[in-house]
Amino acid sequence: MDLVIIIIYTLASALILIYSLSQLNLLIKYWRSKKNPDSSPKFDLSRTDETPLVTIQLPIYNEMYVVERLLKNISEMDYPAEKLEIQVLDDSTDASVEKTALLIRELQKKGIDIQHIQRTDRSGFKAGALKEGLKIAKGEFIAVFDADFLPKKDWLKETIPYFKDPQIGVVQTRWGHINRDYSMLTKILAFALDFHFIVEQTGRNFGKHFINFNGTAGVWRKECIYDAGNWSGDTLTEDLDLSYRAQMKKWKFKYLEHVETPAELPVAISAARSQQFRWNKGAAENFQKNYSLLLKNKDQSTGTKFHGFFHLLNSSLFMLLLILAVLSIPVLYIKNSNPEFSWYFNLLAVFAVSTLIFFACYYTTYVKVHGKSVKNFFSFLGLFFAFFSVAMGLSVHNTVAVLEGHFGKRSEFIRTPKFNVSNIKDSWKGNIYLKKNISANMVIEAMLLIYFAFGIYSAFTLEDYGLLIFHLMLFGGFGFVVFNSFWAKG
Repeated sequence: MDLVIIIIYTLASALILIYSLSQLNLLIKYWRSKKNPDSSPKFDLSRTDETPLVTIQLPIYNEMYVVERLLKNISEMDYPAEKLEIQVLDDSTDASVEKTALLIRELQKKGIDIQHIQRTDRSGFKAGALKEGLKIAKGEFIAVFDADFLPKKDWLKETIPYFKDPQIGVVQTRWGHINRDYSMLTKILAFALDFHFIVEQTGRNFGKHFINFNGTAGVWRKECIYDAGNWSGDTLTEDLDLSYRAQMKKWKFKYLEHVETPAELPVAISAARSQQFRWNKGAAENFQKNYSLLLKNKDQSTGTKFHGFFHLLNSSLFMLLLILAVLSIPVLYIKNSNPEFSWYFNLLAVFAVSTLIFFACYYTTYVKVHGKSVKNFFSFLGLFFAFFSVAMGLSVHNTVAVLEGHFGKRSEFIRTPKFNVSNIKDSWKGNIYLKKNISANMVIEAMLLIYFAFGIYSAFTLEDYGLLIFHLMLFGGFGFVVFNSFWAKG
């Protein structure tokens, strides 16, 4: 049994190291991208004949708190009125329907081309709504915004010009965060998303590897959507699915790191959990659906297939983290009862390289957002350990999502509740969309909190402190998740 534990522990550590090397490769590509000025051809939107017709799609579902803010923001978009159409794809089932209808009528009176499109059922969920709207969309290009996004007035003028290249199928922009500093939870969520939108997306795009439309804050060429097979609701991340199908059809994606699209982060852990579950399960579903097709695609390079593998499988990293965490305490005892194998356990220290690579990747991102200074470095240190601690604290929840995705268990598209919260004075208490039920995952997380407290205790009884920091992070991460899930309202 000891040998089995050591083998599994070693394999999990090795896979995480390989994954970290793929991230290091993206970091190098990110640095290289900064030395290459963008020379993309662009439409001249000052000319009417080069200004295409655009449809903005706003898929919403029970958005009582943010729909007014959304419509006000989108209605102020700086783009020729005769070239702009807005579709509100409303699948709502609550009183927000009447509120939305009233707001739309007021905008129509101002001469804005905006439609309120409702379906009799939610088949296909968000993908189904987008597909339905596409049937009657007048635009050659389709911009999509979720309900919590607040694009700047010149957003279309910053993105549409890149479609002058007829091979460009999608232009995606970077997410910003209007409530980054609201709480420790929002800081951690922003920390994770910043890395994806700065290093990963830029690195993949520069390296001519597959990137993904992020479900919002991007524009599609209508022809590309149809050519790739249209929206499909058979995974929980329809955006990732269509992105891969489009790129396998040889469409190019353009990522604009410099165009920031502000949005609201979840401020309640229940909302963050539902978002994480959908993203991680959807990624696993997409791995099962699309990776074999990518692997067989003769038009794609080995590098693109390699990065596609880790891109589609990155949510499965939570499974590896959970395995490492749970086995770390038995490993501690095996190490102390078998001193003749101390050389092997010393050799395992090479896997700490993964941590150094992640440190470099996330520090690059942090500096890009916050700037470089001694104060910011120490702020980064605290956030780096907090982020990985909470990521490990969510590993049970996310592992269940990943396993469901890989084994094909179907579930509904559970949208993330929005709050209309942008600063510390705003309150989200009483949000009618929040779920407060206790799940089996939460009970397991509470049990693991006690388990890792035992791991900390073991370090002192065995006088072996090699895994103490790891167990402290696990205890802190599970403690954060358990406290906020059980006792913090929402």
